Amino acid sequence: MKLYAESVLLGNHWNSNKLILINDKGIIESIQDGTKSEADEVAGTVIPGMVNCHSHAFQRAFAGFSEYRGNQADSFWSWRDIMYRFVAQMTPEDAHVVAKFLYLEMLKAGYTCVAEFHYLHHQVGGRLYDDPAEMSLQIVNAAESIGISITHLPVLYTYAGFGYQAPSQAQKRFIHQIDEYCQLLESLSVSLKNKPTVNLGIAPHSLRAVSQEQLTQIVPFIRKLNPKAPIHIHIAEQLQEVEDCVAYYQKRPVEWLLDHCELDANWCLIHATHLSNQETKRLAQSEAVAGICPTTEANLGDGVFPTQSFMEQGGRIALGSDSHIAVNVADEIRTLEYGQRLTTHQRAVLSSAECPSVGQNIFVHSAQSGADSVAQNVGALAVGKRADLIILDDKHPSLFAKHPRFMLDAAIFACHSMPIEGVMVAGKWVIQDGVHPEENQITNDYLQVIKRLSQ
Repeated sequence: MKLYAESVLLGNHWNSNKLILINDKGIIESIQDGTKSEADEVAGTVIPGMVNCHSHAFQRAFAGFSEYRGNQADSFWSWRDIMYRFVAQMTPEDAHVVAKFLYLEMLKAGYTCVAEFHYLHHQVGGRLYDDPAEMSLQIVNAAESIGISITHLPVLYTYAGFGYQAPSQAQKRFIHQIDEYCQLLESLSVSLKNKPTVNLGIAPHSLRAVSQEQLTQIVPFIRKLNPKAPIHIHIAEQLQEVEDCVAYYQKRPVEWLLDHCELDANWCLIHATHLSNQETKRLAQSEAVAGICPTTEANLGDGVFPTQSFMEQGGRIALGSDSHIAVNVADEIRTLEYGQRLTTHQRAVLSSAECPSVGQNIFVHSAQSGADSVAQNVGALAVGKRADLIILDDKHPSLFAKHPRFMLDAAIFACHSMPIEGVMVAGKWVIQDGVHPEENQITNDYLQVIKRLSQ
């Protein structure tokens, strides 16, 4: 396949009149000067696909059910109780339908790869399915069938809190002991082998939900299966979590993790909202990625990640939609930037000397670091990379006649969502003319599940 791009974002620079040759394995073979008449497919403004570094697919089903005050101390923890009650009803088939609808939304929003932080493992009460990997396979199959690439991250979740606290009844669907968790990983490594758009990693849920001993077992275990396997962990999201960690370990969460684990580019610390100055510096130096989920963190009242300071010290960030209160690349970038503006009382905070465009700087940085966080060959348009790309509708009123240097700023800050005409994953069109071919059926199936779950 050969694409012609009047305007294409290569690295952090705009280029004109390029031919992009994509082989039958979905890899970019060459990018050369050319004309429209030489192309098999014609497109306008071409940018890389975005990586969604953090998703809990099942949570899409109850977005909007928790936006009221239930008591005087409404917070993340009260939201979590609502989530527990809602997901107690979900079957594997429900999880598949919800994930498929969510991944459709992601594709239409410009996400071409998702990291699924998956902890809905078992039946109600904690009983295993006949195939313990049943729920994982439902999620992966949903991604494959819709056409989005996925890094699947089965969650190890054993305790309800620091100090080996026993899990509650509501948490039983999530709980694994170390042996059965490793068996799950072995099973999935076989099932998912040789799937070019699927990768496997691990997700120790959080320092409160796994022990130090468990971390020392599962990290080398997954790295034997894949030396570059992604490792994601919730950390320092809430002030209470920080206080509890200090009380138990005598260290702050990120401080403790940096002291006890060898972090690298395939580690992704989800949220990491509450950092000391020293933690910010050390995390930036570690090459690990901070997985920021701005709309969810705002929705839950988590706080604001010190993004400006972190990036100025060389820190790397990726973006996730987490609870899916929004499934919108533009919303995540806007919320990230506006949080910095509100706390610094400045504008255009997350630009850089190399790239004065805020939208472009955040987009390019997040796509590239996000690719490392999921260990997939994506995140940029370059020879040898997988052809995951987005076609922006440059006839949209907010983009029309814009110079390329303003294109991503306009798409992000001047539109409700990025105006996307087409999406390609691994060299295959999954969205054309703004539509997925199975969109109506996927939506109808989702509506039936939501109708039943919300009764």
